[in-house]
Amino acid sequence: MLQAFGQVIILMAILGAVLLGLYALTKYLPGGWRERGQVLIFAGPAVFLVFGGLFVPMVRTLIVSFKSDNAKEWAGFANYREIFSGSGTRLVLGNTFTWVIGGTMFVIIAGLAIARYADGMRGERVWKSLIFIPAAISLAGAGIIWKFIYAGPPFEVGLANQVTGAIPGLPASFGGNGDKIWLVDRNIGALDPPASAPGLNTFLLIVIFIWASTGLATVFFSAAIKGVPDSLIDAARVDGATHRQTFFKVILPYISATVVAVATITAIGALKVFDIVAATTGGNFGTSTIANEFYRIYFVQGRNGFGSAYAVLLFLLVIPVVVINRRAQRRAEEQA
Repeated sequence: MLQAFGQVIILMAILGAVLLGLYALTKYLPGGWRERGQVLIFAGPAVFLVFGGLFVPMVRTLIVSFKSDNAKEWAGFANYREIFSGSGTRLVLGNTFTWVIGGTMFVIIAGLAIARYADGMRGERVWKSLIFIPAAISLAGAGIIWKFIYAGPPFEVGLANQVTGAIPGLPASFGGNGDKIWLVDRNIGALDPPASAPGLNTFLLIVIFIWASTGLATVFFSAAIKGVPDSLIDAARVDGATHRQTFFKVILPYISATVVAVATITAIGALKVFDIVAATTGGNFGTSTIANEFYRIYFVQGRNGFGSAYAVLLFLLVIPVVVINRRAQRRAEEQA
């Protein structure tokens, strides 16, 4: 391992020396060629890495998605037809969209609320630091932590069962007996959702995502709120605006670009969520998402064509989020 690490360091040093040598030679180029040469030297490695590490795999995955499971024979749109005709596909898509909509919405609301009410309060830095701590934990680690919280019999009783079991008169379907297996049970009260609808365990997993993502959103929103000019806030107060009116009519429109950016990052993270599901349920009990299905089909089952089709589907779902973000950012810039 140390030998391999040393080889990487040597290769990086050689590459750096070559680039510096080429940069030194650009001073001998005439006129505009000097600047073009310098741009090529600095941007060339980045362009090569993007092309080799992103564009080429993307094209290869797209091609393989039209092939059979062994990636040798052409299958046309058979893989995509299998995705949308499968009995469990609606549940997977429903779970994924629930993560995107529910997770993003609650992260934004919680982040804005904490940033607003913690702004200027006593011990603000301490409280915000405590709220940010979950963001420093990997999503897989967060899933493992909350797996202990949701734990149920027969092996152990987690915090969730201890709390619900201590509430007198709580129905057993809501954990009143303290023996509910939260991540397995899909029931919501006495209702049993159909196979195409997310269950209670999916919403419990989204809680983990909200817990792990709210801290970072709070940091961004807090910094944006502190960047609002005092003159705007003072003018609103002079006009008789309340604290609530000032926030919704002055502060929130001013930081709209930040809200859109955080919402986009959170939505993309929820769309390709894998770690939390893998660390808690493994995608079982009706909690699987597109990313988990891709991993299960491609790496576990070895179905290259079908798995690549899931990867392409995930990529296509990210595009609308990016487009919406760009349009919202442009609209915010025009209003500024």
